[in-house]
Amino acid sequence: MMSNLFSIFDPSTNLFNLSINWMSTILGLMFLPHSFWLIPNRHLMIWNLIINKLHIEFKVLLKNNYFNGSTLIFISMFSFVMFNNFLGLFPYIFTSTSHLTLTLSISLPLWLSFMLYGWINNYQHMFIHMIPQGTPAILMPFMVLIETISNIIRPGTLAIRLTANMIAGHLLMTLLSSTSSNLSYLFILMLILIQILLLILESAVAVIQSYVITILSTLYSSEVN
Repeated sequence: MMSNLFSIFDPSTNLFNLSINWMSTILGLMFLPHSFWLIPNRHLMIWNLIINKLHIEFKVLLKNNYFNGSTLIFISMFSFVMFNNFLGLFPYIFTSTSHLTLTLSISLPLWLSFMLYGWINNYQHMFIHMIPQGTPAILMPFMVLIETISNIIRPGTLAIRLTANMIAGHLLMTLLSSTSSNLSYLFILMLILIQILLLILESAVAVIQSYVITILSTLYSSEVN
């Protein structure tokens, strides 16, 4: 039972026992709307509206009013994570964001780049950020230790938050679907209704978690400026 339950998170396939399921990570590129070859439609307008809203919000958080390209990396990150979260809701498509391998590959390089940039180019601000204003002298060593630990665990918390939310929803849907074979028709109809509501909830979680990991990365970036 447990092996079948967690088999949905197994990236390997029966073809030479290779991890071909990781190819689903790039499937989102097929759905990116490009105005160069697509006729403007409602989906394109909605997507452009989302990108513009994110660009305005990220530019404010980054305190960047003179260069618009800096928000591109965070908008691309949001799009990549959201498409992978959504694709995992479809049957027989591997959810790559449910693995720490991918989520850490996103959060760790970003965190390292922020830390290196901050300590090399703005080390005085980084030192000041470790000790909040008005901290008693006796508490300063503890505050430095706490801030250092909180900075070190940031990529882990970003990765684990996204992975745990993706795993939880998929496990719940798998558990509910595995119990339908022994139920009556009335309970099966109720189960289908619950599954539909759960799928709507997971669709919202897919967007929310994409936004959360992106907005937190933006906030971490703004701290080193």
